[in-house]
Formats: sequence, C-alpha cells, structure tokens
Amino acid sequence: MEREHLGSRLGFILLSAGCAIGIGNVWKFPYIAGLYGGGVFVLIYLFFLIVMGVPVMTMEFALGRASQKSPARLYQALEPKGSKWHIHGYISVIGSYLLMMFYTTVSGWMLQYFVDTAAGRFNGLNTIQVAEAYQGMLQDPLTMLIYMVIIVVVGYAINSFSLQKGLERVTKYMMLALLAIMVILAIHSFSLPGGEEGLKFYLLPDIDRMIDIGIGNVIVGAMTQAFFTLSLGIGAMAIFGSYIDKKRALMGESINVALLDTFVAMTSGLIIFPACSAYGIAVDSGPNLIFVTLPNIFNNLPLGQFWGSLFFLFMTFAAFSTVLAVFESIIACTMDMFHWSRKKACLINCVLTLVLSLPCLLGFNVLSGITPFGGTSTIMDLEDFLVSNIILPLGSLCFVIFCTVRYGWGWKNFTDEANQGKGLKVQKWMRGYMTYVLPVIIVILFSMGLYNFFK
Repeated sequence: MEREHLGSRLGFILLSAGCAIGIGNVWKFPYIAGLYGGGVFVLIYLFFLIVMGVPVMTMEFALGRASQKSPARLYQALEPKGSKWHIHGYISVIGSYLLMMFYTTVSGWMLQYFVDTAAGRFNGLNTIQVAEAYQGMLQDPLTMLIYMVIIVVVGYAINSFSLQKGLERVTKYMMLALLAIMVILAIHSFSLPGGEEGLKFYLLPDIDRMIDIGIGNVIVGAMTQAFFTLSLGIGAMAIFGSYIDKKRALMGESINVALLDTFVAMTSGLIIFPACSAYGIAVDSGPNLIFVTLPNIFNNLPLGQFWGSLFFLFMTFAAFSTVLAVFESIIACTMDMFHWSRKKACLINCVLTLVLSLPCLLGFNVLSGITPFGGTSTIMDLEDFLVSNIILPLGSLCFVIFCTVRYGWGWKNFTDEANQGKGLKVQKWMRGYMTYVLPVIIVILFSMGLYNFFK
C-alpha cells in the first residue's frame, strides 16, 4: 500500500502544532506562568522549549520520515537486526489509546460547554449555581456519553477520508479559526476596565514572587511545562514526519511548531488574566478555572453569552485538534500492523475507542467508588498519570537514546535524515549535548514528576 503524504508544508506545521496544542496549554500554562513569576518564568520556559522540546521533536520527525512508517513499525525499519527497540513502538501505541481513553471525555466537556453557553443556559446563574452546573455535568453520564460519542465518531469520520481531503483539510481550517478566535478574545480582554493588573501579573517579571516560590521550583516548573507541552514520546509527531517530503530540514520545522504552540499558550493567558483581574476573581488552575471561574466572568460581561460561546468554541477546537492527530496515529499504527484499509481501521478503532473511553466517563459517577490514588482521585487521574508521568517521558528518552547511540539508529543516520532540505540544521557541536545531557535531563524530570505526584 503506497504511503499517503500531506499536500503542503502549512498543513504539516498546523497538524503538528494541533497535536501539541491541547487543553493543558490553555488552562495550565497561564496559571503556572502567573504563579511562578510572570515574565521570568516565560523566559526560562522558552529556553527549555528550545534546548529540550525542539531536539526531541526533531528526532521524532526524523524517525518517521526515514522509516516512512507509523510508531508501531518505525523501529523495525531502522533498528539493527536482532535488537529489541521495536518493543517501545508497541508501548507508544498503547500510550495513544490510553491518552484517548480520557481526552475524549474532556473534549466532550468542552463541546458541551460551548453548546450550553451558546444556548444561554448559564445566563443569570450566580457563582454557586455555576459551580453546581459543573458538578451536575459530571453526575450525568448519559449527557457526557452523548458528547463523547460525537467527538469520537466525528473524529474518526474525518480521518476516514484520505489524509489530504480529511485530516489535513479540516485541521487547516480549524487551526486557522482557532488562532483568529484567540486574537479576537485577547483584544477584547485588553479592553476590559481593570484588566491591566492581570496583564502585569502575567507578563512583568516578578523576581520577589520567584524567590518566594523558590528559584529551583520555578526552573523545574518551566522545564516540565516545556517538555510536556509538545506531546512528545508517544510517536504522534513521528506519524507527521512520515507524511512529509525531504525539502525542509527538520530542526527548523520543529522550532516553527514549538513557536506556534507557545503563541497559543501565551495568548490564552492574555485572554484569561485580564478577565479575571477585571472582575477580581483569583486565577485557579485546572477544571475550576475553565468550568466555574470563566462562566461567572462571562455572565458579568456585556455580550457575555457571545464571548463565552466564542471561548468554548476555541477550547473545543484546541481539544479536537489533539484528538484528530492522535486518532491518526492510532489509525496509521493499526493499518501498518494489520494491513487494514484506512476506512476499516477507522471503523474498528472508533468502536474500540468508544468502549475504552467508558471507564473514565463513568469514573465521575457510576464508578466514582474507584479511587486509584485514594481520596477523591478518579479513573481519569490514573490514566493521566500513566500517560503524563510514565509513557511520555520514558518514550522520549527511548527516542533520544535510539537516535544517538550506535546500538540504535545512531547519530550519523539521525543527522543525515534531519538535515536533508533547506532550513535550520542539527549541528555537530550538539552531539555531546543530545547524547549525554538531554537523556539526564529527561531522567531527572521523570524522577521529579513521580516524586511530586506521590508527595
């Protein structure tokens, strides 16, 4: 079966960025940036994005382009005979399924909040009633199921068309719409009276706040955010690498994707902080910010129903772009492993994803008695822990070692592939850093992630 390819460089960059841009960018980055010293944190984050995220992404792209295979089969095409690197290929497939087991439910929440806001269901509710509406959503498995099914079925339906006519075309329009909506929302937030305090908190360097939190904590926070923001380690980027030609060197393309991802993360802060500041609302992290704090703000805004609808449409696009990208990785892997047609792979995986997503969805209501980590933890917390704390960092470590040691693919093969075409190239002096320093940084992040989680 001849391998499909993307129709344009813009399609490749928007697809890769769409995979990286997720819900975590939008609610987690602004909160952490504000908490960890504003502008100082942003500078440290950008530094680690370049020295950690970009090299690993370049390696994933190179593995995909050289092998012309999905993560499930790329190692077999590149590894020395008799070695066992390909075991990680199967683990990365499991990681993609695990990620979609909870991400589809959260994406359904975004879609449900867009519909509810557009329909005016939050109009006139007080703060307590808005919080109750969020809890009510979690306690209503049937409605959550309907929205999750819409996300899954529409996602696989789009991917069932050819690569260019389905995934690439839809993601291009969706990502361009997402960027336009973000700019409109940010400009609107700037205009709110009292919003400038939120901007100062977010963007101006605050050394005192950084010292209070601890310089070491700020650096680790920036490293962690820079590493996880790009969705590296499960092979999704390798898929898009396998769909592009050799006209452009891959490090330059990785930087373009990282910059677009950062633009979305930064702009989401420009939307959220002035709005919170204008209405004297403390910026919280996680679901409360999105599902409780922001609907309260939109309730107080002139044309709040319109601005709220626009915000949750943007959130739906951010979530759905990741869903489409990871679905494509799953589809490509099963096509490679079982020699299925695209349509057959989509149909079987659609049913499988719907079934696998049920434990997370029911974990907030019917199965709420299951608390994997005790307390109020849910099945989603377990799935998120396995992906974010285990599979992503160890997967990235595997890619890095495979690309740099002679027992794997090796430095020469990696750089020969990565440097084909025009643009920024991997330099010889980077070899020592990528071979010895980068793996150590990833191991430190992995260890600290486990320590902080269980602490």
